Amino acid sequence: MDEVVQSMNLDAISMVGPIGVTLAYLALYYAFMANLLRVKLKLARAYRERGEKFDRYFAQDRQMLAADRIQLNMLEHMPPFLVLLWIHAFVVSSSEATILGGMYVATRIAYPLALRGRMGRDVPTRLLPITFTGYLILLVFAVRIILDL
Repeated sequence: MDEVVQSMNLDAISMVGPIGVTLAYLALYYAFMANLLRVKLKLARAYRERGEKFDRYFAQDRQMLAADRIQLNMLEHMPPFLVLLWIHAFVVSSSEATILGGMYVATRIAYPLALRGRMGRDVPTRLLPITFTGYLILLVFAVRIILDL
């Protein structure tokens, strides 16, 4: 393994940016999971106090829908983001990957703020700029990788 790393001229210092972005992304993902649990417990308690049964999957509570959407949206974009981040770091530029990755993490942070803790049946239009910015960053990763191959 050391031979492979040496032949690629890699060291941990050169990858500190992508490592930090990856850790920040994972920390945010687990924060969103904790939020999901917090909302679920809060709603279960509120339903119990009203004498109603809380069905986490079929209640269609707007707060639960929002917490689900925040966490699941991040989860569904995790594989392409992390793969593109690291391929970009190795093939194109570690520092460029860090900048683009940091911008992408910022879009993930903005997502729940724009959602405002409640969701109905439709996707709020205020989420679209955040969503499309994230898609654009992923596209830039992919195009830069292709151009450098």
